[in-house]
Amino acid sequence: MKAVKFTEYGGPDVLTVVEVPRPAAGPGQVVVAVMTAATNPGEIGIREGRFAAIWPANFPEGQGNDFAGYVAEIGSGVHDFAVGDEVIGFAPRSAQAEYIALGAGRVAAKPADLPWEAAATIAGAGATAWASVAAVNPQPGETVVVSGAAGGVGIYAAQLARLRGADVIGTAGEANASLLNSLGIRPAQYGPGLSAQLRELAPNGIDGYIDTFGSGNVSLAVSLGVQPQRINTLIDQDAVQRFGVHSEAQEQADTPAIWAELAGLVARGDVTVPIAAVYDFTTEHVRRAYRDVGTRHVSGKRVLRIMSTHQQAGHI
Repeated sequence: MKAVKFTEYGGPDVLTVVEVPRPAAGPGQVVVAVMTAATNPGEIGIREGRFAAIWPANFPEGQGNDFAGYVAEIGSGVHDFAVGDEVIGFAPRSAQAEYIALGAGRVAAKPADLPWEAAATIAGAGATAWASVAAVNPQPGETVVVSGAAGGVGIYAAQLARLRGADVIGTAGEANASLLNSLGIRPAQYGPGLSAQLRELAPNGIDGYIDTFGSGNVSLAVSLGVQPQRINTLIDQDAVQRFGVHSEAQEQADTPAIWAELAGLVARGDVTVPIAAVYDFTTEHVRRAYRDVGTRHVSGKRVLRIMSTHQQAGHI
């Protein structure tokens, strides 16, 4: 089978799609034939070695976490899934491969009407947003700001906060204002003057702040009077130490039950997942995907198409 691997830390050019042995299902495991796998900014830091002290690479290292596909094989003791079932899941540093072997408790059923591209983003960006919103705990009628609201996590977080009844302001570039407006999120353009914009948009104050972008958003939230216990950041660990704000992320929503609930929301249309681009599963396109993700100027998610429907039919 094919999988993404890298044998040294570096930029996108260290990524290569190579042939590796196909895994088999051990006891309590399933093998998933992967249709789509998401790309995430955090994977860039791991590949560049910036997190080597926390998550060192085991070369040749794999890549990717969240995926969607079909169950291709089941191991002994697995009773909740059958071959051919559509699933979503989270497989750290191994999701960008044609096949993944993992515990049956690490996947959730994919609704049949959930598109493959959106399905691949549920257990990563979706779960991260879920945890962020839970940490800030928006209440009906409150005003919540989401930074980077057009990005992969931000677009989830803003909509989940709205579903809780909050009035949501999303910071983004001018090009994404129409997207946010279409989802009922009030846009504010990041950059100089953001503080004044937020004060104008929320004259009665801001109750919660979800930071998906860093760049001083936590300090800005505190300056606007948001209480630290109502702020969550995914990026700014210095601010976590300085202000005592939350830093809840995917790890705090790393359960199939939450993934299934998110999948239902997306399948029903309660949450929209814009897909910025879909890339073929070749070395050239995987590298291009991560160059694009690295710009941080995106709307929605960028997804790898690992196998086509025709390929899947011949592999299960």
